[in-house]
Amino acid sequence: MRIILSGGGTGGHIYPAVTIGREIAGMATGCEFLFIGTKQGLEADIIPREGFPFATIEVRGLERRLLSWNNLRTLGVTATGLWRAAQMIRRFRPQLVIGTGGYVCGPVLLAASLLGVSTLIQEQNVIPGITNKLLSRVVDRIAVGYEEARQYFPARVRGKIVATGNPVRPEFLAASRQEGLADLQLDPGKMTLLVVGGSRGAQSINRAMVDVHRHFAGNTQLQILHVTGKNEYNSIVEAVQARGVDIAAAGNLRIEPYLYNMPQALSAADLAIFRSGAVGLAELTVRGVPAILIPYPHAAENHQEHNARAVEARGAARVIRDRDLSGTVLCEAITTLVYHPEQLQAMARASKNLGRPEAARDIAREALALVDR
Repeated sequence: MRIILSGGGTGGHIYPAVTIGREIAGMATGCEFLFIGTKQGLEADIIPREGFPFATIEVRGLERRLLSWNNLRTLGVTATGLWRAAQMIRRFRPQLVIGTGGYVCGPVLLAASLLGVSTLIQEQNVIPGITNKLLSRVVDRIAVGYEEARQYFPARVRGKIVATGNPVRPEFLAASRQEGLADLQLDPGKMTLLVVGGSRGAQSINRAMVDVHRHFAGNTQLQILHVTGKNEYNSIVEAVQARGVDIAAAGNLRIEPYLYNMPQALSAADLAIFRSGAVGLAELTVRGVPAILIPYPHAAENHQEHNARAVEARGAARVIRDRDLSGTVLCEAITTLVYHPEQLQAMARASKNLGRPEAARDIAREALALVDR
């Protein structure tokens, strides 16, 4: 069986494709894969390291102002990308093409559909991206991470939609709390607060955390693992120290520029402070970690806030809008949960109930059913 995977731009589009592909490979013998992305996206670095054959096309996103010279040039580039994708598909002769988001999926999935190949798209967010909205009219199946996403697709395609949840890499399911605490050298006698603003960090969260570190320094109940992102690490450490906090002497504060063992960190966390990208939320909920969510305010269609509100509505998180965020507000939110363990436990149960550890398997089954059909 030959399968093309496509997704690009961010890890939130790339890793779901990798996870789905590996799940399919475990369910069907003799699979051969090709991943189609772009040279500019993170996929150019990630996919070869993940062991998938990799090919590229050129594609650009449209500006919001439709009538512009840039958009005319973009349409020309997209037409060339469509032709190139069709060439690849004819040469590779796949039985199935799967897209997980990003501009690159447009020409790849459209070419596959025009050539009569079975197609599936996976939409991670509550508010679908423009590429997946357009593709929904031509693909065979749409797997969504949230049931709430169904209403944002055109009415005539909703019969194609199946709510599967978002796929999570197996290592996030496998790590145990004991292993996580030991791996990160955390104190098993304290609650663990994990703070992550994304791989590049989040300036507003980092700045609010300066006050949080000062407030909780030396606390005997709570330890903080704060991942700042590489660009902001030095400035945040200096800001904390400028507030009179000796990070090493406090005994419960840990500030890191980046964390490579995120599965272990989530397994050790009792509470998390996160943005609300769909993949990060999927990872939180399969582990049953309650969260304080601070949606990125400039995400397309404000989709991060919609994601966060869906999790909050199920009782698994508290949402603070970025414009309302401050050190005082964040300290109050953390304090409320740390010193009211019954609330934290209820959120943890709700988070676990929301998690979909079987999502990758269910998407793989949907995909293979298209091939059987």
